[in-house]
Amino acid sequence: MMQFMLLFSRQGKLRLQKWYVAQPEKQKKRITRELVNAVLQRKAKMCSFLEWKDLKVVYKRYASLYFCCAIDETDNELMTLEVIHRYVELLDKYFGSVCELDIIFNFEKAYFILDEFIIGGEVQETSKKNVLKAISAQDVMQEDEAVTTALEEFGLV
Repeated sequence: MMQFMLLFSRQGKLRLQKWYVAQPEKQKKRITRELVNAVLQRKAKMCSFLEWKDLKVVYKRYASLYFCCAIDETDNELMTLEVIHRYVELLDKYFGSVCELDIIFNFEKAYFILDEFIIGGEVQETSKKNVLKAISAQDVMQEDEAVTTALEEFGLV
């Protein structure tokens, strides 16, 4: 099971974090700081897996972002790399070649995509088409809500 996922920049700025196991806020900050430093200190040619405490850490760099997952010792590292890659593919499909700025300015969409894909640390939907369909439905719902709100403000509804 995935314990948590972190997205951070090459400068070590945290862009997204999703915790699937409850941790105190102080512990989350310490873990994040330690892992970001550990991953950023590794050379590009080094393996994308590392053992950290009683977990395995799997990470992958895409452009200026690192996608980092902590998994149980018994979980498959290669499968986790595939999960990271599938999440990046979903972000790419939605944003059209995702970049760090897309995550910064549309973080709620990045979280929503992640939540449609992974629930409770386990992959729930493997089909990119189904995940993107759910996201499109949510976008339509948000647009309808915004139009209704605007019409109510002007007393047209």
